[in-house]
Amino acid sequence: MSVTIFAGAMQFIAVDLLTSAFSLLNAFLITIMVNARHVFYGFSMLEKFENTGWAKPYLIFSLTDETFSLLYSVTPPEGIGKSSFYFCIAFLNHTYWIAGGIIGALVGAQVPLDFTGIEFIMTALFVAIFTEQCRVRYNRVPAIIGIVGSVLCLVIFGPDQFILPAMTVLVAALSLIRKPIEKGLKN
Repeated sequence: MSVTIFAGAMQFIAVDLLTSAFSLLNAFLITIMVNARHVFYGFSMLEKFENTGWAKPYLIFSLTDETFSLLYSVTPPEGIGKSSFYFCIAFLNHTYWIAGGIIGALVGAQVPLDFTGIEFIMTALFVAIFTEQCRVRYNRVPAIIGIVGSVLCLVIFGPDQFILPAMTVLVAALSLIRKPIEKGLKN
C-alpha cells in the first residue's frame, strides 16, 4: 500500500474502505477530502515544478507534507538540474515511506505498542511546517488568509462543520489573489 498510496491518513482509511461495502464514488470523495490540503501545496509549487519535464508527474504524485516542506524551502545546488534534484528528494522520501511501512508492519506485529496520544503528531507536524514557512517567506498573506478564513468558518459553522467551508473559502481566496502574490514575489 505504501508504494501506491503515499498519504498516511488515506492508508488508515483505505483499510476501512477495503473491509466494507465498496463504493468507487465514496472512496474518491473521501480521498479528495482527506488530501484536500495538497491543493494548497500544489498552488505553492506551480512555479517550482515549471519546466521539470519527465519528473513532473512523479513530483505531483509525491507531494506529501514532508516532501512539500523540503522542496518548497530548498534551491538546487549550482550545476544540478532542478528536475533531477527535486526528483531525488521526492524519491528518497517515498523510499523512506515504503521502508518505514514495512519495518512498522514487521515490528508492530511482534511488539505490543501503546499508541495513546499519537494523534497529536500530525498537529505538531503542521504547526512546525507552518511556522517554518512563515519564518522564511517574504509574503505571509496566504498564511494570514488561511488563519482568518479558518477561524471565521470555525465561528460561523462550529467545530463539527467548518472544514469543508474553510477549504472552499481558502481555495477561492487564494485563487483570486494568486497572480498579485506571484507578481509581488518576482519584484
